[in-house]
Amino acid sequence: QVQLVESGGGPVQAGGSLKLSCAASGYAFASCGMGWYRQAPGKERELVSTISPHSTTTYVDSVKGRFNISRDNVMNTLYLQMNSLKTEDTAVYYCVACVLFPTYKYWGQGTQVTVSS
Repeated sequence: QVQLVESGGGPVQAGGSLKLSCAASGYAFASCGMGWYRQAPGKERELVSTISPHSTTTYVDSVKGRFNISRDNVMNTLYLQMNSLKTEDTAVYYCVACVLFPTYKYWGQGTQVTVSS
């Protein structure tokens, strides 16, 4: 059974930092591309960042230079380091795994990030 369990979300003030983690199990972690989506209230879901099995990364323009995605193929964990947070980063963040074009096969339950001014 595949599980993606996010943690690390919570309230933070603008300019602060948070590090999200996603503990994965039940599939070949090292073989799958992974990523983070987010969805803010009243807005469409947005792909924030991706990382390939060989750690090639992509970022949406709005987070470039502030967020860093990484993965630990030994601990089967995905991370998203978020710095210089802005109020517009407030959203539920979802960990995803294994590309199934045009989306991903596996999804976590989400973790709330709330950035206050």
